Amino acid sequence: MVLNWDALRELLDTEDGLRAHLDDFARRRSLPQNRRGEAEIALSAGHLGEARLPGSFVDYELGPREYELSLTQTVLQVHTRVADLYNDPMNQVEEQLRLTVEEIRETQEHELLHNPDFGLLHNTSYDQRISTRTGPPTPDDMDDLLSMRRSTDAFFAHPKAITAFLRECNRRGLAVDATTQDNGSKALSWRGVPVYPLGKIGLSDHNTTSIIAMRRGEERQGVVGLQPTELPDQVQPGLNVRFMGITDQAILRYLVTAYYSVAPLVPDAVGLLEHVEIGRADS
Repeated sequence: MVLNWDALRELLDTEDGLRAHLDDFARRRSLPQNRRGEAEIALSAGHLGEARLPGSFVDYELGPREYELSLTQTVLQVHTRVADLYNDPMNQVEEQLRLTVEEIRETQEHELLHNPDFGLLHNTSYDQRISTRTGPPTPDDMDDLLSMRRSTDAFFAHPKAITAFLRECNRRGLAVDATTQDNGSKALSWRGVPVYPLGKIGLSDHNTTSIIAMRRGEERQGVVGLQPTELPDQVQPGLNVRFMGITDQAILRYLVTAYYSVAPLVPDAVGLLEHVEIGRADS
């Protein structure tokens, strides 16, 4: 993408937010950085005698980002006739609540990826994004993505992207391993890192997608999920069900709400392999 310099300067004169963003980006790039995108700490190793030791300040945010929890909610309505007459052999109210909660969790997973404010696909650092070399996801592309961060513990990819990657491995005569998970199930792995299918990543109109690599957990400065510590009428972590009463039409009403967000603790906690083509197989 190319923009004429004069057009850019004219745009910056009218867009204060864009100008501030670019100024901050230029300032950060001018400072010495380590491979994780943090300020480099000056060290001395192997010196002899009375050498003067270097000093530095560890990078920290003066105004750290504050994540507000997002939510998904709905009102479940059940006619009292159903609750009275059709609760045996199964509890219809509980079953309808279960289905409602499952649907809310599905929406929650989609938001953790696609929400423009905190979703991983929109909030991954630009320095942690790379494009494929030729279109389809090759072993070289996966190695590049893996090498951008320490201790990557999971890949997430659309099932069609996984198929395209296996196709490229077959072309090169490479075998792909499988790892055993804690629950005993098998997962495809690359370089010992499991590759999980995740259809919610989605496909573009041009039949392309992205592959996510991440390190998870607060102890490892990875990606962490955010949720309330405790809620009134909580039935699952971050999710509660509140009885709203019975209407004049004899309908039971329940308010079902889930609160959530997600945050990479440092820039290299998550990376993206973008513009992954899934519909082209070279002969």
